[in-house]
Amino acid sequence: MADNSTSSSSIKHWPEDERPRERLVRYGGDKLSDAQLLGILIGSGDHRSQKNAVDISRDLLHEFGNFQSIDRASVNELCSVPGIGVAKAAQIKAALEIGKRLAAHSVGQRQKMNSCQSFVDLYAPFLKNLRKEIVKVVLLNQKLNIIRDLTISEGSVDASIVHPREVMIPAIKESAARIVLIHNHPSGDPTPSQADIEITHRISKAGEIIGIQLIDHIIIGDSEYYSFSEEGFL
Repeated sequence: MADNSTSSSSIKHWPEDERPRERLVRYGGDKLSDAQLLGILIGSGDHRSQKNAVDISRDLLHEFGNFQSIDRASVNELCSVPGIGVAKAAQIKAALEIGKRLAAHSVGQRQKMNSCQSFVDLYAPFLKNLRKEIVKVVLLNQKLNIIRDLTISEGSVDASIVHPREVMIPAIKESAARIVLIHNHPSGDPTPSQADIEITHRISKAGEIIGIQLIDHIIIGDSEYYSFSEEGFL
């Protein structure tokens, strides 16, 4: 949505119908631009630069491009934008995290995780904007309900090392019947690397020996994913 709000003056001096908070109350959040929504989160302007909250929001969006990039940015990076301090950066990061948890909660209400897409819907919001590679294992019972998930590796941008025992030991302790591996590619390209293929093969073989089936390994990119199961490799 285009942002036609008056610029530069204090928001409290704007016509009431143009103030972001009042517009949200009257018309709903979907009628506000990205800058107006951020302006509500930021709350106040910057006396030093004489910019109001919406002006600062526009600067933030100009610097980072979109909400996904803002989510990916650290608090220190957000604070590089004039008018954004630690408190305001923390408010923005908290709001984005709430959005991700809300999306995950709606998926998590499903009785069964019986498709690749159900795992993507649940975990992609938390993984796709990270700068380092995170590998999770999701433990499932016989009915494909999630018992728990855990992070088994946090790597650099380039690689993350996973050993089958790190996957199988918690699966055995929790009496899991099936497992799903899921990790992100910080590059945004979900195409599996040779290491990804080898890890999938090793964990699948280990699961066959123990009696715990690896039913999928999902790689999360920026806007796409790769599923070993859907591609016929599991």
